[in-house]
Parts: sequence; C-alpha cells; structure tokens
Amino acid sequence: MKQTIPTYDLSGITRHGILIERIEKRTISTEDNLFDKGIHRDSHYIFTFLESGKAKMMVDFKMIEARDKAVFFLLPGQVHEGILMEKVTGWFIAVKADLLPDSVRSVFEETIVDIQPISIDKNWTEKLSTCAAMLQMSCTEEMLGSKEGFLVIRSLMNAFTGMYAMIFSGENNSGVSGENRAVQLVRKFRILVRKEFKTMKSPSSYAEALNISRGYLTDVIREVTGRSAQYWIHQEVLIEAKRLLSFTQLSVKEISYDLGYSDHAYFSRLFSKIEGCPPSEFRNKKENGE
Repeated sequence: MKQTIPTYDLSGITRHGILIERIEKRTISTEDNLFDKGIHRDSHYIFTFLESGKAKMMVDFKMIEARDKAVFFLLPGQVHEGILMEKVTGWFIAVKADLLPDSVRSVFEETIVDIQPISIDKNWTEKLSTCAAMLQMSCTEEMLGSKEGFLVIRSLMNAFTGMYAMIFSGENNSGVSGENRAVQLVRKFRILVRKEFKTMKSPSSYAEALNISRGYLTDVIREVTGRSAQYWIHQEVLIEAKRLLSFTQLSVKEISYDLGYSDHAYFSRLFSKIEGCPPSEFRNKKENGE
C-alpha cells in the first residue's frame, strides 16, 4: 500500500484534454491501457458507454458492474480500479472538467445518490454511438489544432455528455425542477465544497465566498437537498478520509493534517460521529475485507 493515491491526468497522453477510444470485444489483460493502473484517481471525467459485454470496477469502496447496453461515468477525484472486462464493445471517453459546460457538470457533480450504471434502450444506444463515432473521426491533430476545428469537437463533446446528463437526470430525478436561483446556488456551493473542503470547514466561510448570508445559504441548501450545509461539507471530508484510510498507509494523524485538521483527536471524534466507528476501526474492517 502506498503513502499516497496516484492521480493521473491526460497531459501525458494528449495536450488537448480529450481522449476517445473505441473498444471492440475487449477482455481485460495486464497490457490493457484502460485498466492497468491499479487503484488510482484521475483529474478528469471518464465516460464509459457499453454496447455489449460486461465490465466491473471498484469505485470509492463499492463494486460497480455494468453489462450490455449501459452508461456510466466517473467524477474527477474518485478512487477506482478496473476489475473485469469481458467481451466489451463500446466507447471510452476521458475529458478535462473545464471543457464541459457548467450545466452538464452540475448534473453529475450535484447528485445526492450513489452513482450507478444505467441501462439504456436501443434509441439512446444509436444516438450515443453515432455521436461518439463522429467525435472520434473529428479528433484529428488538424481539427484539434485549429480554433474552428476545436469548436466543432467541443460541440460534439457537449452533445455526447449532454445526452449522458439527460439519461442520468431522468433516472435520478430529485424532484427539483427548473434552474431557479436556489438550484443555481446549490450547484455553486457543492462545486466550491469539493474544491475547498480541506481549508473551508464552516457554512459561514462558504456563505462569505458566495457573497450571501449564512442564514440564507443554510436555508436554501436544506430546502433543495433536504440536508444541511454542514452535512455536505462533512461528507466531502468523510469520503476523502475513507479513501486515504483504505488505500494508503498514512496514519490517522497524518490523514487528519492532510484534511486540514490540526487536532487529530477532534478529527477522530468527527469521523466516529459521522461514520459510526473510529478511523482505526474503519481501516481494520477494510483490511479484513468487511
């Protein structure tokens, strides 16, 4: 086990921030470029579209399985490991977060349910396949290297990921309709928390950063999500703590400091309160396969 969780980006593969691969009846092997990295995280989005076959991976401690016609995505920063590919045909697309529209990113980044693969029908399969094929054909050095060509590629990427957003929005409808001011505020808050949770711990600090009052922020967050603002801050701390406990050899004290807590005893109490057991017990359970 390592002292850190490796993080990969696209810079070593492409300078344009977009990678698209067609997968044809592929079975996992030690030479597979998509699955040979072991436990790691990426700084970009990953969109996996299966037309047929079966794939399995570990994502943030949970086993995820997709088969036949299905779509799935990974957020930047999620810890994952490829486990199985069995006669998989489909598409693999990786893209830097800043190349996606905020409206599309918000669908993925604001979800309050566990992200699971979604089975799709023939209609969605044909649309996604056509768009992915056009995107791959367009991703040439000539197109990527020109302003007009890159605009075309961005438009195709927006169309492909926009369809993903429609699929996942329909499946995980939270009951919140319309992009009103409250929903926009929640989106900004959730994105800011994911970026700043190590240094900003209180709703007041986020309210200040968003130029609103603490009371207004907390009221809106609870109204839209059903949870408090502090809950979402603690959730980001908790998931990162669990990643580090599960996949590194860092001590609880070192993890506490990494997450922005100078008092590791306070961090341990907070972890126990949220998770229901101390950090050391959580680590022991994971090591014992519980």
